[in-house]
Amino acid sequence: MQAVQISLLLVFPALAIVGALKDLTSYTIPNWISLALLVAFVPAALVCGASLATIGLCLAVGLGGLVMGMGMFAAGWIGGGDGKLFAVCALWLGWPAALPFMLYTGLAGGAVTFAILALRSGWLAPAVAGAPGWVRKLGTTNGDLPYGVAIAIGALAAFPEGVLARGILG
Repeated sequence: MQAVQISLLLVFPALAIVGALKDLTSYTIPNWISLALLVAFVPAALVCGASLATIGLCLAVGLGGLVMGMGMFAAGWIGGGDGKLFAVCALWLGWPAALPFMLYTGLAGGAVTFAILALRSGWLAPAVAGAPGWVRKLGTTNGDLPYGVAIAIGALAAFPEGVLARGILG
């Protein structure tokens, strides 16, 4: 039974990584990633032994994450896919892991921003010139930032503190 629980639990980090990679290479996070995470949550929570109250609290945290994501999107800080990924990550992590998730995401966002600004500086231009197209696109001055990378890093860092992971892994 524990193998099934761990398998379902690993859906979350696997899809968070896929979302980050898609955002990094294309500046988009496909809706199927967020939808798959949303659909997989309840069965994973039930198999992992979460109570209905815990599932309800996770749903509330996810809804709060969606409101925050929509606000950040409306402010022009993140893209729509980033907001949806943020919400489903908050859903999977639950309370109180949503707080470290937000902290880790903010710190990772700063690191990603710093790395991209370094990439966009003139001194790395020769290295970027022969790189794959997606790397050259990252190096484009005044381009967007793939914030899904920061969200995934924050989610992965907070994952062991999440309600489902703590229920299985102790």
